[in-house]
Amino acid sequence: MKIVAGILGFTVLLGLAVFTVIDDSASNVQSLAPMSATFRGLYTTAAATCPGLPPEILMAIGDVESGHGSNDGPSIAGAVGPMQFEPSTFPEYALPIPVGGASPPTPWDPTDAVYAAARDLCANGARNGVDLPGAIFAYNHDTTYVANVLGVAAMYTAQDAVTGTANAPRPNTRK
Repeated sequence: MKIVAGILGFTVLLGLAVFTVIDDSASNVQSLAPMSATFRGLYTTAAATCPGLPPEILMAIGDVESGHGSNDGPSIAGAVGPMQFEPSTFPEYALPIPVGGASPPTPWDPTDAVYAAARDLCANGARNGVDLPGAIFAYNHDTTYVANVLGVAAMYTAQDAVTGTANAPRPNTRK
């Protein structure tokens, strides 16, 4: 029952985020950062390690945090890499090293960073879609950030529905 409620809650929040993005489009035009097939593949395969975590959430975080690696920081707060991890937080979610990751893992490596972000979200409510907004809030303690990520995720979901990208074959990221 909690899983159904969590998924239903995410669906409602996603719908509200889409409405907000559309409603604000005249005054606050948002666009999606260009995303390589490599990053799309990483987001998709990393999300699959956490049942209930939509890859669009990882895509949105990667977009908001660094434009999918185009601005790896460091930020004013000291966060680094494509998923903008605080160096003190990254080790908690860095292991196990994913296929293609760096050894030792580093927040600067896209593979390490995306998989660590998926683990962070999963550990904080994303598993089985129980509390996606709470998981995003745990990732970055800012309610505006949560709304922004949900809005960007809704844009990716809508884009994938229009282009059929969500059902397209994913690049094989295993070596």
